[in-house]
Amino acid sequence: MKTFILGGGCFWCLDAVYQKTRGVSSVVSGYTGGHFPDPDYYSVCSGMTGHAEVVAVTFDEEVIPEETVLDLFFVLHDPTTPNRQGYDVGTQYRSSMFYLTDEEKDLFERAIERNQPLWNAPIVTEVSRASTFYPAEDFHQDYYAKNPDAGYCSVIINPKLAKARKYYSRWLTS
Repeated sequence: MKTFILGGGCFWCLDAVYQKTRGVSSVVSGYTGGHFPDPDYYSVCSGMTGHAEVVAVTFDEEVIPEETVLDLFFVLHDPTTPNRQGYDVGTQYRSSMFYLTDEEKDLFERAIERNQPLWNAPIVTEVSRASTFYPAEDFHQDYYAKNPDAGYCSVIINPKLAKARKYYSRWLTS
């Protein structure tokens, strides 16, 4: 099993798709990349902690290649907008990849290069060494599955799920 820590705006969006991805055994929403100990949602949203909203995606490389997990990441958000995803604005929504090893750093950088031709603007995804990962509050875990009829899910997450199905249907469970 391998775990990638990825930030693509609101963690609910990444969580919703990766929860439905074959070979993914767990997705934990959380915060990393900041300088404030034990952050919570409200402190992260203040923009003062430096943390990004991220997901820790644990998957089985024998079922889904690591390149596919990363390429799906670049379909799920706009990696060309610094500190913004749609209506969500702030450093906590930055496109980011947090590596644990130098090999992961290289893998992340190659994924950026591989996906750049799909975008008309430069990819600005931050690639940084992982710092402490803080799981988000229980309310944020598996948000889409618990709240499929919520407005945010209908307006923001459902189109991302549709896009993921369009390009990665063989990897999604439903």
